[in-house]
Amino acid sequence: MAEETGLAPAAQAYAPPRWLRNAHLQTVLGSSPWRRRRGEQALAATGAQTTAHIVDGGGGVRLQGLHSAVPGARARGLVLLLHGWEGSSASGYMSLGAAQLLQRGFEVFRLNFRDHGDSHHLNPDLFHSNLIDEVVHAALDLAGRFPARPLLAAGWSLGGNFALRLALRAPAAGLPLAGVAAVCPVLDPALTLVQMERTPLYLRHFENSWRRSLVRKRELFPELHDYDDATLRLGMRELTERLLLRNTDFGSLQAYFDGYSIAGDRLSGLQVPAAVLTSRDDPVIPADGFRALRMPPRTHLEIAPWGGHCGFIENARLDGYSERWVAERLQRHLAA
Repeated sequence: MAEETGLAPAAQAYAPPRWLRNAHLQTVLGSSPWRRRRGEQALAATGAQTTAHIVDGGGGVRLQGLHSAVPGARARGLVLLLHGWEGSSASGYMSLGAAQLLQRGFEVFRLNFRDHGDSHHLNPDLFHSNLIDEVVHAALDLAGRFPARPLLAAGWSLGGNFALRLALRAPAAGLPLAGVAAVCPVLDPALTLVQMERTPLYLRHFENSWRRSLVRKRELFPELHDYDDATLRLGMRELTERLLLRNTDFGSLQAYFDGYSIAGDRLSGLQVPAAVLTSRDDPVIPADGFRALRMPPRTHLEIAPWGGHCGFIENARLDGYSERWVAERLQRHLAA
């Protein structure tokens, strides 16, 4: 079993006021426009310079991202940040996480997955969650572009899932990854879809966002993506199955989900130091799955009593525990 300890006991380290202990309020606030603006302000306050880059995902794949560094500072390391599904490098937790890391002397690279942010034009094929190889390749590209400093990674939700799979593949890929941190990572995608189907608020949000993304992709590559509006009106389960059967080699929806599941013993081979934060009241990723994980003993697991899904909001200013936790955990990886 993973170590379930931390810098402080979870109930003490993250204790929001009573009015912020509702899981749905936490989840909605965590990805709200207010948090995005708060992140932009926090990032600007660091004085960091941010530049856009196109990185090599291998096989002709191009991925877009933003590198931020404080001028004149000697970096303690470079942190690759990975967003959740239908998020982007501009998501509030990404900017706030970057600000926390920059304040601690790190450089940060906020990567957009394929078809996220303003990157739909870069690759003709559609994004799907099994495209871990191109993220590994992008991380190798970054390690070459910014050498002579440790490389670490962190992610939220699907980005947390990618970060942990990146850590699994790092040794074989020759990627010098010093540690990873994951917040509310997707464990069992099939179960997460069931949970979303039980909570229409979240299901509608992701369906609508994904449809807009697919419309954009169709406009850019009409010869490849000729799905009609009736197809786009399908529910998430039906639409996912329709597109993956047409565009990938997965023979079934379950085979696709199994491809990026990290539940059970799938993380037992981790060689890279890893830390995982989740909440007992996450409405889309049940905490029981984290208690059942089989990971190396040095892996750190923290289950907070509150926080919703990637919320962990601390106050009316929308400060977040998870962003500070990520920075502190990656610091500890380096110290070890």
